[in-house]
Amino acid sequence: MKEMNGLKGLYLEDLVVGQSASYGKTVTETDIVMFAGMSGDTNPVHLNQDYAETTMFEGRIAHGMLSAGFISTVLGTRLPGPGTIYLSQSLQFKAPVRIGDTVTAKVEVREIIAAKKRAILETNCYVGDRCVIAGEAVVMVPSRA
Repeated sequence: MKEMNGLKGLYLEDLVVGQSASYGKTVTETDIVMFAGMSGDTNPVHLNQDYAETTMFEGRIAHGMLSAGFISTVLGTRLPGPGTIYLSQSLQFKAPVRIGDTVTAKVEVREIIAAKKRAILETNCYVGDRCVIAGEAVVMVPSRA
């Protein structure tokens, strides 16, 4: 285990298939407004209740990429942790997230490619037992060697 800036992480050699970690956050009005400001995505389905009520969601929803960002939190702070470099990410948005929902991002090691210092990870987000995002990431992981 390594430590960087007070965060503990794993080396490639510490990873084991099936190993997992998670991060949970309750999405707030402020999160959505700040994400819209940072990203420039001001789609009214995220910001305007009257408009959002006319959509298939029948109300405002959080940006999908806001919830997907919680996956990055796990990768960069927990598993593998500091020093991890994102190489790719696939995402399937399966259900909406609303203000007040607690999103839990779960990451699980699926494969380790030691020769390339890479790991393939299952990356899913849940609200309760409902999967709202399903995906897979490829990351480069620091090695002791």
